[in-house]
This record gives sequence, C-alpha cells and structure tokens, in this order.
Amino acid sequence: MALPPGPRTSPFGQTLRLVRGPMEFLDECHRRYGDTFTLRVWSPGRTAPVVFTSDPGTIKRIFTTSDDSLRAGEAAVGVVGPFLGDYSLLTLDGPEHRRQRKLLMPPFHGERMRAYGDTMRNITEASIEGWPVGTPFELHDQMQQITLNVILRTVFGLQDGSHMDRLGAALTAVMDLGRNPLNLLPLSRVNWGPRSPRGTFERLKNNADKLVFEEITRRRGAGGHEDRTDVLALMLSAVDEAGEGMGDQEIRDELVTMLAAGHETTATALAWTVDRLLSRHSTYERLVAEIDDVLRGDPITADHIPKLEYLDAVCKESLRLRPVVPNVARVAQVPLTVRGFALPARTVIAPSIYLTHRRADLYPEPHKFKPERWLGAKVDPYKWLPFGGGTRRCIGMAFAMFELKVVLATTLRRVSLGLAPGSTGRMARRTVTFAPSDGALVVANPRLAQRRRELAG
Repeated sequence: MALPPGPRTSPFGQTLRLVRGPMEFLDECHRRYGDTFTLRVWSPGRTAPVVFTSDPGTIKRIFTTSDDSLRAGEAAVGVVGPFLGDYSLLTLDGPEHRRQRKLLMPPFHGERMRAYGDTMRNITEASIEGWPVGTPFELHDQMQQITLNVILRTVFGLQDGSHMDRLGAALTAVMDLGRNPLNLLPLSRVNWGPRSPRGTFERLKNNADKLVFEEITRRRGAGGHEDRTDVLALMLSAVDEAGEGMGDQEIRDELVTMLAAGHETTATALAWTVDRLLSRHSTYERLVAEIDDVLRGDPITADHIPKLEYLDAVCKESLRLRPVVPNVARVAQVPLTVRGFALPARTVIAPSIYLTHRRADLYPEPHKFKPERWLGAKVDPYKWLPFGGGTRRCIGMAFAMFELKVVLATTLRRVSLGLAPGSTGRMARRTVTFAPSDGALVVANPRLAQRRRELAG
C-alpha cells in the first residue's frame, strides 16, 4: 500500500508552509486527511516524505521501538547538528546514545537537582528587581535571561563575572540566529560567504566554542570535581563501564545541548504559561492563592514543590496547549507498516505533539486553557508528550518542570502581573521552538509588601 495521503502541492511549497506557518498547515492536513498523513519536504537534490501522526497507539509504538529500527538522532542532526555537534544526546543513536545518557542522568535527579532550587529562586528574585514597574515589557526576554543564568550556574558552574557574561553572550548570539525561521530552509545551510546566514553562524559558533573549551580546560586543571554540584563537574569525573571518561569535544557538545535544550525552551514555556494564566483571571487568582497559602510569605524551596498541586496542573496544561517543540521525528531504518500503510526504509515518521495535545477525544474542549483537567489525573506518556517519549524523552524533564515551578512561584509571590494592551498570544517560530510573537507583553507591579502585611494581620 502507498504512503498515507497528503497534499498534492509541490514539495517546495509544502516545505515553505512548514517553515512559515506550521501549526495552521498541520491543522489543515489533520482536518482533511485524519490522524496520519504525509508531507513532502524539499531540500536541494531530493524530496523526502515525512509521515505525521497524532494517534496515541501509533506514537506508543514509535516511542517503544528500538532505535536500531527508528533513529531519532539521525532525524535531528540535519536541523540542530551543526550547532550541537556529533556527541550531543539529541544527535546520537544506538550504543553511543545509551552511553552518554547513562553518564548524564545523575545530576537531573534526587538531591543534586534539589540543590539547584535556591539558585533558581535567587536568580529569579534578582531579575525581578530590575523589571519596570507599571510599564509594559516583554516577559520572554526576562525569562530568557533567568534561564540562561540558571544554566550557566547549575550546568557550567559559573559565577557572576566577566567570563560568565562573555560566555553567555557568545552562546546566545548563536542561538539568536534562530529568530528568523527562513534560516531553516535548506539553502540557508550553505556558506555563501562571511555575511551569509551560514557564514555568520559559523563565525559566532567558533567564537562561542573557543570560550567553552577554555572553560573545560580551566576546570580540568582546577580539579576538585567531587566537591561541586554543577553538571560540568560531574562530566569531568564521570566514567563509563569501560572506565573511559568524556573527552573535551563530548563535554562541549553536551554542555551546548543542555544550554540549547534548557535555556530557550524553558524560557518560552515560562512566557507561555504566564500568557495563558493572564488570559483567564480566575485561574491566575487561584494559583496566586495557592502559592500564598503554601509559602506563607517564605521564599520557595524544594520542600514546597509537592504541595503546589495547582501549580503543577497549570504547568502541565500550558505545555499541553503551547508545546514549545511541536513535533519530534524518527528515521525508519527498515520497512514498517503503520496503520495499514507500508512505509519504506528511510521514511521520516513524525509524532505530532501539537496535534496530539489538541485531540478532543483525549482533551475535551482542547483549545481551552483548563488546568483543572490535571488535578488528580495520571499522565499518559503517549498522550501528553511535551518532552518527547520513550528512551529519547528529554533527560532534563524533571529539571525543567522543577525550574518552571520555582520561577513561576517566585514571580507570582513578588509581583502582580497583567497583560499589556496589544498583547496577542500568537505563536511565532524560533527555529525548532515556538514562542509568543510579541514576547508576551505584560505589566508588573510589586505585591510582596502588601501580602506580608496581610499575613501579619
């Protein structure tokens, strides 16, 4: 049987629509062709079929199939490989991926992660001190600065200073190239000269890499890795089952991966969560009340997190309605049959997080922001998948959810927020992520002193 049905327009036209307005295009295809359909993606010299699906049963099969048959790293390497490198968890497959994942798991669980809570809170509070009062500003920019500083301190182990500032500026300069979705087009990956998109990318990447390698060399020479809690310290001391440690290039690729996966994505999730909260006043008030009741005027700690049940529901619902990365992909290494369709080897299969999260049979009134749907509900990993799934699920999922809650609770404890006039809530592509097109315009006013008086009274 042939591939699943799909549009008959040219591959170039389909690719352009995927780059410029993917959500509308996916919605249109889903309405016309159903849960599983084929798009044809163009690149110079070839056209590749991509089979999208939002069927939970199919997604479960994809996520539980060995990466010997369905490779995620191969699917990702063309988009993020030039920045992340050959040793990134996102671009590796098979035994190499399993080795790296095992080496990197410890810092994202247990007491190590709990120790990061104070850092996240302190960084957020320092940022809030500089927010304008009563004047509209782009919350997404502020959240980006918070999450960048969190990564630089908890992952890189840096403290305030010129080196931290220079490294942060160099790394974000590379990622900022992703603001233009046209940089995803295949032709933009060709270096046409130093001022071309690719030439600019390579220059900025080389500058950032120089600083990253300098930091790795400095830390190797300093020693004392066992006494530190940052992720770089763990990388420098970790060994695999054969007693082999991680090389400088491996460490560089994983550090940059954690920055890319844990900085832009978390900042965007924070901006979307506040945007959705402020669009539903009763939800905002209920969350603020829960935070006040649980914290009782104290700064948030890891011990408060399990008690903030509505905050957990708000985060899950925001990630459902506004998944930062809307699709994931696998490359079939062997012929597969999916929902009665025979897929040849080399077919790209893309579980659509965006479409799955908007299925009315899974989420009644799917377009509405309703955190209440998560209270007392158990998460099905094949129906709620903002972090991907299976053995490729984001290694930093627990870290990201923890950071979301710490930053949101700290923010809502300190300031009263409102949407600024002109805020639209529209989605805009930033390379592989989707952020508020206007940066989530808000207005903030202080509220802590008033709340303390209320508690004292």
